[in-house]
Amino acid sequence: MAVVSTENVPVKTEPDVVTVRRRVREVSSQLGLSLVDQTKIITAASELARNTIIYGGGGSMQVQTLNGPRVGLRLTFEDNGPGIPDVDLALRDGFTTGSGLGLGLGGSKRLVNEFEIFSKPGAGTRITITRWK
Repeated sequence: MAVVSTENVPVKTEPDVVTVRRRVREVSSQLGLSLVDQTKIITAASELARNTIIYGGGGSMQVQTLNGPRVGLRLTFEDNGPGIPDVDLALRDGFTTGSGLGLGLGGSKRLVNEFEIFSKPGAGTRITITRWK
């Protein structure tokens, strides 16, 4: 799978969540993703951007367009926050360390075709999601 383009977007403050949503909408539309697929990846990106700010203290989102046998959009959210002590527990519906419903990580995972998470306590978190056309 060839990476056609890469772009980094800061995710440090609440207004950056709006920028993330707008940029993911633009790129997913340009790639020809269906409206349903656009909505799914925008929703997942919005949730992960919020988590990057709230729990990770801010970070970045890398946007990659993919082309080869398939066309897709890959987003990587990365922070240098405290990390997630128990990733399996954090992916469970209902788990929350804040005041939310606890659907963030698990819900984001269900909205995309591929979901990878790497987190180490004290070393931050990196989550990569991909939506294929």
